[in-house]
This record gives sequence, structure tokens and C-alpha cells, in this order.
Amino acid sequence: MTDTTQTETAAIEPRLIVETGIDRRVAEIIEPTIEQIGYRLVRVRLSAQNGATLQIMCERPDGTMTVEDCEQVSMAVSPVLDVEDPIDKAYHLEVSSPGMDRPMVRKSDFSRWLGHLLKCETSILVDSRKRFRGKIVATDENGFTLERDQPAAGEEPTVVIPFTALAEGKLILTDELIRDALAADKKAKAAQAANQNDEDGDDEE
Repeated sequence: MTDTTQTETAAIEPRLIVETGIDRRVAEIIEPTIEQIGYRLVRVRLSAQNGATLQIMCERPDGTMTVEDCEQVSMAVSPVLDVEDPIDKAYHLEVSSPGMDRPMVRKSDFSRWLGHLLKCETSILVDSRKRFRGKIVATDENGFTLERDQPAAGEEPTVVIPFTALAEGKLILTDELIRDALAADKKAKAAQAANQNDEDGDDEE
């Protein structure tokens, strides 16, 4: 698979976890616009912070997100939200990156962060519980395998969680995650710079 194909696939990959209520309405309004300018929506959340704050969390398909990227997304979605007007009160718009201890919302997130600690909740009982914490040790099309952080007496050391049962998932910040996230970010930005140089060279020709 080429890098271009991977990027295209990442861009259109649906989210496993979607919002409810007003958050879902906002997500439905802004997601096509965000995808059109080359980003992926991670999460929408309207909170009571500073009166009312609409947080839009998004990223490039390669997982990076700069301050300039946040500004670009903000400028793109603001007029769309003004027209649709889904929120019936004044609010502060905040566009951000997912951060290192990111929400896990797509299947590719689990393969990308294989080997790292995760805490998650399921919508149904899986192996007699709904809350889990452990290292992602395997993933496939149907779900992922966690190596439990602190298995209780009688519990298997690993548990397989179907993607269809996932209600919420988030990486746990560790030294290893910080190291790998910084390395991935550096690699992605180097690839972006190389692509930009190639494009500049083509323009000159």
C-alpha cells in the first residue's frame, strides 16, 4: 500500500465512537467540511467551560496537528456553524489536537498505538466487566486484545474486546508513549516537508 493510499484510507475511515445529542448534530454538520480540507474529526464536545465551549478535536491523517492546522480548521467550520446554528446560545469555539493521551475512535488508532497502555469502557459486559486497563497487544478487523494491567484473581491475563462493544477508549500517558508520540510526530512532519519539496520542484518544472 502506498503512502497516498494509506492517507486516503485514513481520511475516510469511519469513527467507531460517535457523539450523542447536540454534539452529534455538530459533528454531522462539520465533519464533511473538515474532511474536505484534509483533516479527520476525532471528537466534538460542548461543555459549560467559560459559559459554553465547543471543543472540536481533529488531526491530519498522519496523526499530526499544528497550531496553524487548528486555525485552518477553525476558519473552515466557523461559517458552516454560523449558517446551521445548531447551538442556541453563545459559545467559545476551541479547535485542538487529540494530544498524546488521545481518545481512541478509529480501528487504525489501535494498530498505530500497539504496545501502549489503554483504559476503556464497553457498552456491554465483556468477560464479566465493562472497564478495562492494559496494554494493546494485538488488533484485527473485529477488535483488539488487552494485556491486563492488574488482573484480578481468577481473571485471564488478556482479554479480547470487540470494536462493536467499545464505548470509550483513551491512551494512558507514559514515558514510552511520550517517546513514541514525539518520534511519530517528527517522522510525519519530515514526510510532509519532503512532499512539499517534491511539489515545489514539480511547480518549478
